[in-house]
Amino acid sequence: MKHILPELSFKYNALEPYIDAKTMEIHHTKHHQGYITKYVDTLKNNENLLEHDVEHILRNLNLVPENVRQAVINNGGGYYNHRLFWEILTPDKTEMNDKLNKAIIRDFGSVEKFKENFSNAAATRFGSGWAWLVVNKDSKLIVTSTPNQDAPFEIGNPILALDVWEHAYYLNYQNRRPDYINNFWHVVNWKKVSENFEKSL
Repeated sequence: MKHILPELSFKYNALEPYIDAKTMEIHHTKHHQGYITKYVDTLKNNENLLEHDVEHILRNLNLVPENVRQAVINNGGGYYNHRLFWEILTPDKTEMNDKLNKAIIRDFGSVEKFKENFSNAAATRFGSGWAWLVVNKDSKLIVTSTPNQDAPFEIGNPILALDVWEHAYYLNYQNRRPDYINNFWHVVNWKKVSENFEKSL
């Protein structure tokens, strides 16, 4: 299969003022493309693995030769994580569906408490990494964070992601990561997150 940079469903400036156009353009065309390029290069001697989607490979790392496994985790994670991230961003106002809303209230007490937990996971992730909302094997919602480009497949299926690497926000927010996190909630595509949730059940 071809491993190409996915197109965004919105223009680079569409998320302003919450995420600026220059950050979006660099993040998409340089960082995300870089991870895809390095992922393909890492597996150039294992063409059979490149026939699968990156998610399948990350979920089945035992298929990957040990000498390139960490590079696949790093670059494949950057490839997959950003793909999910772009999908859950939108300039349009959206609402989560009733099923996701009820699950969030069940597992966190309220939507506000969930956002607080998620924001805290993003703010306290030391160094570079990601915050996640994950559906575990018992269909329970879990907030977690991972370092670097690690994907959270050991915990469950990710349905919402926030990139807290400095490249995701530093041009606009500098060292003010909490401001970036707070503004993230203005551009979440709850319709897509709801779809991700239902597919994970």
